[in-house]
Amino acid sequence: MRTNTFLKTVSIFLLFGFSVVSAQKTVEEYISEGDAYYSQFDNQKALEVFEKANEAYPDNWEILWRLSRTLVDIGEHMPASTDTQEEEQIKIYEKALEYADKSVQLAPNESITYLRRAIANGRIALFKGVFSVGSIVTSVKDDCEKAIELNTGGPDVQGIVHYVLARTHAKVSEKWAPARAVIGLGWGDIDIALEEFKNAAKIKPNYVMIYVDYAIALMSEDMFEEAKVMLTKALEAPIQDEDDETRKAEASELLKEVNSELE
Repeated sequence: MRTNTFLKTVSIFLLFGFSVVSAQKTVEEYISEGDAYYSQFDNQKALEVFEKANEAYPDNWEILWRLSRTLVDIGEHMPASTDTQEEEQIKIYEKALEYADKSVQLAPNESITYLRRAIANGRIALFKGVFSVGSIVTSVKDDCEKAIELNTGGPDVQGIVHYVLARTHAKVSEKWAPARAVIGLGWGDIDIALEEFKNAAKIKPNYVMIYVDYAIALMSEDMFEEAKVMLTKALEAPIQDEDDETRKAEASELLKEVNSELE
């Protein structure tokens, strides 16, 4: 009797244990679910999924860079009108950097990990002031160049890498060269920015943000005909990012300026 009871108990335990194990999601299932929420611009839901995935599968570089990406998008849309709100925002960006940095350590041959670290550092630099954190801005450039050198991840990754590198050069080149050279940012070059925007638009066409920022850089050099082409493409491009509607509205206003210059 005692033996039968023992066997029944073991059988129930094994059955229950197997059910728990078999019910656990795979990495691929977590990623698929999180990416689905992200593509719907539901960053909070995506974050919840990726955090659960990180608990179930720690030190997975594909989960970590997605956590970084999601946190950056959340941070970009946080209110920052008070000191407390600003503190919360920078904490989000710093957490995104932490995840991205870990993904680089785990997957040093994947362009996406360097891209996500570049973007997280870029948000921190913009938050603190680009010309007050020269070393961080330089690390953004270095990570983009490394991602391009590795050339992995396909056109979606490489297109955005060239775009981030272009934006970095464009932003740095806004300041007088001798002044920024003192803080280690003498490498900024608007010509390189224009070339990298061109590369980004070619590798990843129909992306609103690339066209708009390319147009802004062209306008800074009085290249209004070329800017008009980019702004028109921005207005015709499909919505792919949660900020695309805002950027399209910006493109519409910029196009008015361009047309005025061309009259």
